[in-house]
Order: sequence, then structure tokens, then C-alpha cells
Amino acid sequence: MVIALSSCTKDLDITPQDDQDLLGEDFFKNETAYKELLAGVYANLSLTGIDGPESSNIQGLDAGTSQFGRVLLYLQTLSADEMIWSYENDPGTREIQRNIWNADDPIILGMFGRSHVTIAFANNFLRETTDAKLAERNVSAATKTEIVAFRAEARLLRAMSYYYMMDLFGQANFATENDAINAKPQTYNRKQLFDFVESELITIEADLKAPLQNQHGRADKGVAWMILAKMYLNAEVYIGESKYTECITVCKEIIAGGYTLATSYAHNFMADNDVNSAKNEIIFPLISDGTFTQNYGPTTVMVNGEVGSLEANGAALGVGAGGWGGALRVRKQFALLFNDGIYNNDTRNTLISGTRSIEITDISDKDQGYIIEKYSNDKSTGGFGADQTFVDTDFPLFRLADVYLMYAEAQLRGGTGATTANVENYINSLRSRANNPQNNLTIADITLSFILDERSRELHWEAHRRQDLIRFGKFTGGSYNWAWKGNGTNGIALPAHMKLYPIPSASLASNPNLTQNAGY
Repeated sequence: MVIALSSCTKDLDITPQDDQDLLGEDFFKNETAYKELLAGVYANLSLTGIDGPESSNIQGLDAGTSQFGRVLLYLQTLSADEMIWSYENDPGTREIQRNIWNADDPIILGMFGRSHVTIAFANNFLRETTDAKLAERNVSAATKTEIVAFRAEARLLRAMSYYYMMDLFGQANFATENDAINAKPQTYNRKQLFDFVESELITIEADLKAPLQNQHGRADKGVAWMILAKMYLNAEVYIGESKYTECITVCKEIIAGGYTLATSYAHNFMADNDVNSAKNEIIFPLISDGTFTQNYGPTTVMVNGEVGSLEANGAALGVGAGGWGGALRVRKQFALLFNDGIYNNDTRNTLISGTRSIEITDISDKDQGYIIEKYSNDKSTGGFGADQTFVDTDFPLFRLADVYLMYAEAQLRGGTGATTANVENYINSLRSRANNPQNNLTIADITLSFILDERSRELHWEAHRRQDLIRFGKFTGGSYNWAWKGNGTNGIALPAHMKLYPIPSASLASNPNLTQNAGY
């Protein structure tokens, strides 16, 4: 594998290096090499290769089905009740959105493979920055001090990859920097992954920078806390244990970290969300830059895909007028979340109905179903991103609004340490920011059912929905059906084993220590 990708982010402009150079000691003669090598770990979250948006550094994986943010969006959102992709000839999309996937789905393989490459890159960075290696190379004291934080960031990115493997697959190939490079990795199950990620994030916390103190796009304590909060909120699903009190404790740390809600909801999803008021709400972004990091990642896909087949509204979104010609629409059940009159002027309601039917009876008919304008390539100060296809809009992987909702949910589920006043304040602050007139809710109004719906209204198309529906017992089974769930026009029940994705066939073949998940 290529040792490091280029990371040409807004704040961290790194020139790609030839992989053969990176294998030798000559690469480390310049002490800036360590930052470049760390940049490669980050770059794997945005790029698929170093030769443009069509390139892939993973043999056998197409760039379009292995970009981290895009495949995460597909597996967490396209599989649920918020989104429909019109072009079902795109590899893997039909199976994901109709819930008829199998172990040969290229999107599932893309997520499995891309996550393990991040792990491999992080392990490589850690092998090259041991005390012994740094002493051999006579690295300066100043660089050694800097590398302490670099190593913590690499470990965090590795832990985050294992977190997503735990959530989506329930197991992973497990290796650290202490394992031989060519050895067949052992397999960790969900409990082992949970324990490892929790321990890692707690251990590295002291070496991470304080919230909002690192370069844009780089991880800090807030990112570690966020992953922990998500794990604790879902702990009953992952390990059969309640950890809602722990979730509240970590949410309180995040909230005290200096994050603030963007003044406008839309700022979180615009081309300048790295500098506008969203910069203090977004806890961790996946970098997108129309000039330097061109890729078919989630924000490029969504902004171009939001352009309606009837509306040709791309010019208003900062992309080509026709965009991708009606690639994305919303399912009926999501549209109905904004059906009450109190949501008519809610700024989170960017649905466009026009003459469209709310029903989608034929997925290939791009004129059916409402469209949406949540993401854009517009700037809050006017103008657009640098490119009219590849957007400048960072993907908000984690943001403060989610923390407010997790805090409230954990309290409702029996966690201790939260106050009723804070629950009411956090929920009402989201609704006030969204210009919703019903922004004086009391704890009696804030039920678990309300939280599930409000999470969709606030966090739709941000790669959370499948996880939320599983936690609420509504993803599998037939208690809640949505359009095309289980390949039925009006939705049908899903078997329980579909709470996990299958281990890709190619991955099983390459490591006999992996076992296929039950039901596949």
C-alpha cells in the first residue's frame, strides 16, 4: 500500500510523495516528514488516491465506492428512511437502499477496506515515531514534543475506524503498531473493540490538544469525547450494558469545551463552514476542497445530487445548473417529519415539493418524491466554492447539536448527572436557532419518540440515521416501515441479523480469522 496520501487541506498543504521514497530513511531526514506522514492518515478520510478523484490506492476498490465519507453516508443514511438514490445502476446502491445487500456489495467492501487502510496508515505512523526511531534519527527536542500530540491523533483516528467497524460490522481485523506488518491479523468482536476504543480514547486524552485549539480538520480532545459519547449512548446495542450516565458525563465535557451553535443552521452545510459561525459547532469535519481535495465524497455527492430533475436548481446551490439530474430525493417518512404547520418556516426544512408527489413508487422516476437543499456550495458571505462540481463544503461528521440531543436522550433513558433545566435549554436552543415557534418545550414534551424525530429533523443526511433507528428498535422488524424498506414499495419487516452488515467475501478470503456474521 501507499504509505501516505497527500493531504492538501485548507490549512495543511502537503505535497504528495512517491511511495518508494517514503519507505526509506531518506524521507525522514527532514523533520517535516512526520507531519506529512500524519497528513496521510487524515487524507484517507477524504481522498481515495493521490492522482485525482478517479484514483484509488486500494487494489480492487473503485474510487466511487470507497471514499470514506460517501460509503459511511450510504451505509448509515441510504439504508434508512431519509434518502433515495435514483441511479440504481451505480454499483451497490440498489442493494443498500432496498435493504437487500449481501457480502459481495462493493459499498460494504469499500467501507471495510477504507477503514482498515486508515488503521494501517495509523499503525505505520506509530511504528515510525517510537522513541527508539526518533533517537536513531537525532530528531530535535521540539519535534519530539510535537510528535507526542501527533501520535495521539493517529491513535484517535485508528480508534475511530475501529468504532465504525464495531458499529457497522460487529468485528474487525485487529492490529496495532506492535504487530508484524505481514502477519494475519487476529479478529476482535464487538466487546473487544468497544473495550479497546474506550481505553485508547481515555489513554490519549491528555496528549490531545484542547477543544478548538488544533488546526482545522485535525482531531482534539473534543473528537475523542464525541466518539466516547456515541459509544456510551449505543452501549446497550454494542455490549448489552447501559452506559447512559457515562454518556452524560462526556457530553458535559464537550459542552464545557467552548463549542457554540452556529448562528444559522445553514452555516453548517455551506462552502465556508470552516470559517463561518459553524467553525465552533463542527467538532470534526471531513475536509472537502474543490481545488485541492477533489473527490466524490459525501458533500459533493449530496450538493450535486440535490439538484432536482424538474427544478434544475444547481445554480442556487453553487454547482452546475443541472447538477446530477435528480440523483437524490427524500423518502415519504422523512418528509412527513416536517408536515406539521410549525415546521413551515423551520430553517431545517429545506424540502421542495412543488408539483411533486410525496410518494416514490418508481425509484427510477426522478420526478417523484420531494427534493431537499440542505447542503450547498454557497458561502455565507456570498459567492460560491472554487469549483462547480467538487464542492468546498466540509462534511460535519460530528457537531454540537448532536451532543445536545444525546444529553437529552441519555437523561430520558435513565442516565444520571443531567438536569431537567439543561435538557429543556438544549432542545429549545436548537429549535430557536431553527426559527421554530415551538421553542419553549418542557420536559413533558421531550419524550424518546420526540427525540428520535428531532434527531432526524436536525441531523438528517449526516450519517446517523441507521444507528439511531437500531438504538430505538425500529431498523429491523416491522414496527416501523418506510418506503422501499426491505424492497417493498411501502416497506416490509427486516430480519434481526440486518442490524449488522456482512463481512465482505473478499475480506473473508484474505483473512481466515474473520467469520461471517450470522444470517449471511
